[in-house]
Amino acid sequence: MHAASRQSLAAARDRLNDYIDRARAVDLGTVADELFAVVGLLDREPTLRRALSDPAADAEARAGLLDRMLGGRLDPRTMEQLRDLARSRWSEPTDLADAVEALARQAALGVAERSGTLDEVEDELFRFGRILDANPRLRNLLADVRTPVDRRIDLLDRLLEGKVNSTTRRLLEQVVRAPRGRTLDVAIEQLVELAAARRERYVAYVRAPAPLTGEQEERLATALTRIYGRPVGLQIEVDPELLGGLVVRVNDEVIDGTVATRLAEARRWLGGVP
Repeated sequence: MHAASRQSLAAARDRLNDYIDRARAVDLGTVADELFAVVGLLDREPTLRRALSDPAADAEARAGLLDRMLGGRLDPRTMEQLRDLARSRWSEPTDLADAVEALARQAALGVAERSGTLDEVEDELFRFGRILDANPRLRNLLADVRTPVDRRIDLLDRLLEGKVNSTTRRLLEQVVRAPRGRTLDVAIEQLVELAAARRERYVAYVRAPAPLTGEQEERLATALTRIYGRPVGLQIEVDPELLGGLVVRVNDEVIDGTVATRLAEARRWLGGVP
């Protein structure tokens, strides 16, 4: 997003946060579901998307168009968020749809926040991502947009039934229903980091050759928090091929202290000796 869109989205996030602080979880769930539905509408209707983000049109006229299109069909709390978006400035029409999706995710995570299950949701999203990494066929079935969406959602429901929080289910349904040009692994990782950001912390993705003890996890989290100057939560994946050491990724930075990596570097230094 360019500057104008980033500023508009930041202001919209602040307004929604104010609402999250006083809303009931059930009302936030309604707002999230309706915003997700509007994302689909904007993706399907480029003419509407352009009209609602046209900088040459009066801001109130854009809000009025939104009212005529959706006013009688959506919850008033959803409409309040959408009117503010329609009145805002957007650098590109697609930025408006992206902003609606961002608010939908924020509202969905707000449900977990209000119910005290944000940790649970973050962990479930991460674990589901690892399941897909280990099962490429399953990942491809869920991601194949040539397959009717109802069949993909039915498969997702059979995988998740009775196993995850309702917020986890809501967020995963949306990325399966409308990947919006993203791969499933990228979309799920974004959701994990959004859940962490709700608690003002980073996520460290850790690969280890064996499970870490509670004491080891605590020491690693403390060290990373000291390095990054912000609380860091761990999402740990066991990978026996590492032989020893850890691979830690925080944002785009990778810390690789594994035996396998050092052996590979030695082989390269020796000219490819096996």
